[in-house]
Amino acid sequence: MRLLKSLVIAAAVFAAGGASAQQIQQLRVGFIPVMGAAQIFVAEGEGWNKQAGIAVNPVAFESGPNMIQTLSSGTLDVYVGGLAPLIVARSKGVDVRVVAATVVEEMGLAASATLAPYFDGRPAAEAIKAFHEKTGRKAKFATQPLGSGPNTTLQVWLWDVAKVSKDDAEVVEMGIDATQRAITTGAVEGGSIREPAWTIVQKQNPKVKLIATGKDMFPNFPGVVVAVLGSFADKNPKAVESLVRNVIRATALLKDKPEQAVKHVGAAFGKGLIPEDALLASLKSPQTQFTSDPRRIIEPTAKLQDYQVKFGALKKAESLDGLFDLAVYDRAASGK
Repeated sequence: MRLLKSLVIAAAVFAAGGASAQQIQQLRVGFIPVMGAAQIFVAEGEGWNKQAGIAVNPVAFESGPNMIQTLSSGTLDVYVGGLAPLIVARSKGVDVRVVAATVVEEMGLAASATLAPYFDGRPAAEAIKAFHEKTGRKAKFATQPLGSGPNTTLQVWLWDVAKVSKDDAEVVEMGIDATQRAITTGAVEGGSIREPAWTIVQKQNPKVKLIATGKDMFPNFPGVVVAVLGSFADKNPKAVESLVRNVIRATALLKDKPEQAVKHVGAAFGKGLIPEDALLASLKSPQTQFTSDPRRIIEPTAKLQDYQVKFGALKKAESLDGLFDLAVYDRAASGK
């Protein structure tokens, strides 16, 4: 009888454990290894995801457009990357919804050691023209593919803000890591850059200069966001709310206690690959403007879409209705 009782108790414990394991919702999360993905890794490192019954399985991508292809195929549930490619994706019928922002005005423009001196005492257009006249070649600016946030921001600044002539400059598309190397080594004259790449490049080559901040290039530019595939969101609303709630908590920790949050951030870039002091400097950088409320980026998103049409990433402007799922964010923020 005692043995039978023990077996019954053991079976109950096993069943409870099995049920608990089954309640863990797996999330296949694609991300760009930039500071705007920090919230995902902070939430994981602090143990909040496990407490909420979700398990994040992250996969890194070189650019948003590349990640969109995988998301569209249904092999990702969550997208953590630039907002710009999502507009293109929705124009092609992909049901993807923004549920949180993570950072704004993240994108800066760096000039390599060969171009930077021309900016001393000159407006940007004159500096780049002077480089062209001196060297006999256009200044090359590296950025990510057409349709991405970095590409759009760079073109906005070059042609609309700084009024640089297309006779004096050209845009060269490449991945994030390749852009960083090209700027550092002088393979290009400049390029799009964000944290922690900017902090790293400064240490590697102090002659590289930041010639435009995110605010200079595109005020309130919608940088990295958290978005979910519509089919996944409909089937797993609680898991999505839990993820957003943890993003909000992580945003607060990153802003208020970066010294505590930084120990988790390195996982986004390959654990141990970037020194913690460089990561902490990146967290505190003016180039890193953490946020979580998607309302802040709704109006700039409409402007972003207009520029994507202008630069050829979109054929025409589409309705942005449904792109932002504010109800999910509001429920997560209220804790209800």
